[in-house]
Amino acid sequence: MRGPCQEDGGRRAGVGAPRPRLWYYPAMTALSYALVPTALGTFGIAWSAAGLARLVLAEADAARVEARLARFGALPAQLADGLAGLASDIARYAEGEPVDFAAVPLDLAGAPGFDRDIWTAARALSHGETVTYGELAARAGHPGAAHETGAALGRNPVPLVVPCHRIVAAGGRLGGFSAPGGAVTKARLLAHERARPPAEPTGQQVFAF
Repeated sequence: MRGPCQEDGGRRAGVGAPRPRLWYYPAMTALSYALVPTALGTFGIAWSAAGLARLVLAEADAARVEARLARFGALPAQLADGLAGLASDIARYAEGEPVDFAAVPLDLAGAPGFDRDIWTAARALSHGETVTYGELAARAGHPGAAHETGAALGRNPVPLVVPCHRIVAAGGRLGGFSAPGGAVTKARLLAHERARPPAEPTGQQVFAF
């Protein structure tokens, strides 16, 4: 199962690139979830005792978000104390405020070291800041690993908190995005942050906003 941030090249990577595989589950422990209604639609967050484990991007239909969270075996619950501010931060983001999610605790148990490096580098990007896959790879200490970086972003379980929509392809292209709506969703997130996407995406089905 891919995450929502898949770079085009990650699906046709050459020698040394990670082979497509099913996503790992954090810590194999029970997950709880809560829905976050916002101006952009309903987000979903799921967490373990260690921190945020999943984030589902906004959908117009809250039932679809719940269905996605149910695939991970998450059960509805009151938001954990350590994530108490996350729902309000997501709501503020949806209203257009620059929000820093860097302090949100994450449960990334089972993630390969390379993926962690890429996600950590992506997490350092500021609101509306974009970089290419190659540049992010270099910032993460893996120069030349643009394709592998795309694959790692495709496994990102917590988009927005790890803002994989801010990584774009070289040559004036947006790059891929495997969330519902594809590149249109990616472009809309960037437009919401008043960033400058490198190119207009091809027409795709719009998802929540």
